[in-house]
Formats: sequence, C-alpha cells, structure tokens
Amino acid sequence: MEFLELAKSRYSVRKYDTRKVEEEKLSKILEAGRVAPTAANFQPHSLIVVETQEGLDKLKKCANAYGAPLAIIVCGDHNVSWKRSFDGKDVLDIDVSIVTDHMMLQAAELGLGTVWICHFNPEILRAEFGLPEHIEAVNILAIGYPAGEKASPDRHNTARKSLQEIVHYEKY
Repeated sequence: MEFLELAKSRYSVRKYDTRKVEEEKLSKILEAGRVAPTAANFQPHSLIVVETQEGLDKLKKCANAYGAPLAIIVCGDHNVSWKRSFDGKDVLDIDVSIVTDHMMLQAAELGLGTVWICHFNPEILRAEFGLPEHIEAVNILAIGYPAGEKASPDRHNTARKSLQEIVHYEKY
C-alpha cells in the first residue's frame, strides 16, 4: 500500500471488537515507535503498554479508550527532551507525537484501528500507572480491531482544507 493510501485509509476508531491484538502486531507497532525520529535523537519517550483487564480497568478511571483491547500510554521525560537554545522551547510534545504517529500508521498498515486520546485526567493516570514526577503522559493510543463501518478514504476531499488554503510559498 502506498503511503498516501495508508494515510487516507486511517481514521479514528471509537468502537472496537473484543479480539485481542496479536503479540507480533504489537511488537511491530512498538518497533515503529522505537525507530521514530526525535529532536537531536534524545529519545525522551517511554511507552506503557496496557492490555490486561486490570490495566484497562485502571485506564477507565482516567480516560475513555472506547473499549479498545490495547492502549499505549505515550510518555515523555522532560529531563531528557531537547530544548531550543533561542527560547528554551521544550519539544517533548513534538517528539512524542512523532512516536505516536509512527505507531498509529503501523497499526493501520496491520489492519488495526486506533484513536489518539488527549482527553484524560493526568493526575489519576499518574497515580494509577506510577509515573515519576519528571515523566509526563502526553497521549494515549487506543488500538484494536475496528467494529462497525469504516470511514471512507475519500472523506478528506471535503473534511480537510484544500492545499491552497494551507500552503504558502516563500512567505505567509
């Protein structure tokens, strides 16, 4: 599958089949996250795989994972992340987002559905999963086999702005 075809076929899944994600597929998803580029190759990310019923029940206390049988809490270490020298901007969110995107697209290529979750209670998540103070949970990637109707890859023709609206050449 060509990249644009893969990217257009991926959609946010909010209803999952109960079937578990196979270990070999999870391994490929995690490897996609591992090889994702990060600023200055500092690799500030860490991943918490949640797939047991106990773990998924803990996750329900702080987030809606839409019944996915697998979730990956994507975290970052502010002590490790690169900071821009001009203004001190911490690019942790950018690095972690690239990692998440790689995993999300790998899951799509494997026939799995995902939804990127940022709406969660960070304090409850921190307590339930034992995050140290310097580690921030940035997002949660819910993963599983989609239940229900797939979104059309053609939806981008109307659901996204045109290139003319978002692309600027040489100046804004």
